[in-house]
Amino acid sequence: MNTVKVAVVGAGVIGLSTAVCLAKALPYCSVKILSETFSPNTTSDGAAGILLPEVFPDIPLDRQRYWFKETFDHLQALIESPEAPEAGVYLSSGYHVFKEVPADPKPYWSDYVFGFRFMTDREMKRFPNHKFGQAFTSIKCECPRYLPWLEKRFRETGGQIKCEKVTDLQQLIPHYDVIVNCSGVWSHHLVGDQGVYPVRGQILKVHATWLKNFIRDGDGKTYVYPGIDYVTIGGTRQKDDWRLELDKGDSELVMEHCSQLEPSLKKAQVLEEWVGLRPGRKNPRVEREWLQAQDRQVPLVHNYGHGGCGISLSWGSALDAVGLVRQSLHEKPPHAKL
Repeated sequence: MNTVKVAVVGAGVIGLSTAVCLAKALPYCSVKILSETFSPNTTSDGAAGILLPEVFPDIPLDRQRYWFKETFDHLQALIESPEAPEAGVYLSSGYHVFKEVPADPKPYWSDYVFGFRFMTDREMKRFPNHKFGQAFTSIKCECPRYLPWLEKRFRETGGQIKCEKVTDLQQLIPHYDVIVNCSGVWSHHLVGDQGVYPVRGQILKVHATWLKNFIRDGDGKTYVYPGIDYVTIGGTRQKDDWRLELDKGDSELVMEHCSQLEPSLKKAQVLEEWVGLRPGRKNPRVEREWLQAQDRQVPLVHNYGHGGCGISLSWGSALDAVGLVRQSLHEKPPHAKL
């Protein structure tokens, strides 16, 4: 087979994972990443990185299981290798607490994390404002380390990287045989998807070396995640808010709410404030369409809209996207001219 030129648009955790999976699975492809921003300036870089997915309403549960399990297995294998420190991945244990018992107290992902159980009454006494809790060990993936590690793997396969702001996918058609869109929230503008919207997240990085276990409120708005160099505390989930400027009021609320879960944080030194835009969408978009330009059609594979679950589902949805690329290369485009 002749070399197939593939453009991957986006260099967050979804874009890099997809590019690496493509380069490994389809060696006859020449893969190039096109992006305006790279680590440490992507949305993924600010993510707390704990593997803990949401449940999406219209994606078959088996497909969500696949995305999560493949990601968990990939990162677990990395943890058990000498690459783990460079890649910034490790096991992390903690508590997921709820003010009311959730509709599904034992979600699908509980089958894949380690040691999942309901918290005891004694453990819940630490959290007087909460009625129910889950304790488990998951994986924490720190993107300021993991993204450069992925980029290194990608370059080792012969992959190319170009710093370029893509504003019109049509302009790529003459130069590539396949286009893969991993542009996150910017797909709102790039492909005119009104279903994807920003969910603004502001977090603090604090020095609190005494904290070893994560705590997350079930509403997803308050969390404490100890990491390698700092503790990430957050956060905000401000829908349809495109602001990338720091908001002092938000930082004060984050510290106030997190200190209610973990009072010792009141003594923690704030190292950095950060803000990013999650790609909110009712369901992630992992699907294919065809782009037409004059007498040429190329497959366009989408992989975006994972909300706050990009890291949790990254490897599995990347493998799904690779499958769509492979399928496209073995099909004739609709209404193709002979």
